[in-house]
Amino acid sequence: MIGDEPVVTTTTYEGTTVVRLRGDLDQDSAPLLTRVLTEAAASGAPRTLVDLSRTRFADSSVLHALLNAHQAHTANGTALVLTGPLQVAVRRLFDVTGTGAAFNIADNLEDAMTW
Repeated sequence: MIGDEPVVTTTTYEGTTVVRLRGDLDQDSAPLLTRVLTEAAASGAPRTLVDLSRTRFADSSVLHALLNAHQAHTANGTALVLTGPLQVAVRRLFDVTGTGAAFNIADNLEDAMTW
């Protein structure tokens, strides 16, 4: 259905890279997410925000992309902050895998801008 496809977009706001994810993200959308986050880590921006507030579902391939991005950002001295509010299925992905503590997670974009 139109409008239900996963979408990954990138903008820059006050020198910060903002990656917005929407819809149900899985192995088909993970390569695009990986590319966008790799570019963000290398961009020289002080932080990258990943807005998950409109992500209804994310599978392990998306989690893998986020974990790799976290490592790349850390290696480059850049902050990677996930923002919500997180949908139940996305929160469950972090809870079940025990990976939530690996990330900086802000309640919203405004709070994430202060990291």
